[in-house]
Amino acid sequence: QVQLVESGGGLVQAGGSLTLSCAASGNIFKINTMNWHRRPPGKQRELVASMYSSGSTNYADSAKGRFTVSRDNAKNTVYLQMNSLKPEDTGVYYCNLVQDVSILRRDTYWGQGTQVTVSS
Repeated sequence: QVQLVESGGGLVQAGGSLTLSCAASGNIFKINTMNWHRRPPGKQRELVASMYSSGSTNYADSAKGRFTVSRDNAKNTVYLQMNSLKPEDTGVYYCNLVQDVSILRRDTYWGQGTQVTVSS
């Protein structure tokens, strides 16, 4: 089992910055992917950023140039630095860990979410 705990959400004015953290604990494999998703009010959950254990990253178009995902493998923690925040970035942000236990089994874990509110 894996536990994910997000922190760092809050209320910020447009143009401001926030850094979210997601601390993972439990049976974590070296090869995995940690993702940040968000659920805007009244909308479906969307993928914001991904960080692979190789160090490579991927971003949604809405996040490119403003958000940076990073990880500290020693602490099993992934971060999402969000700059130039916009009201449309408002939502509940979730971290997610995906790891292949075997060629037949992929485990996915979710944190409880942290609220980000960007005021105009």
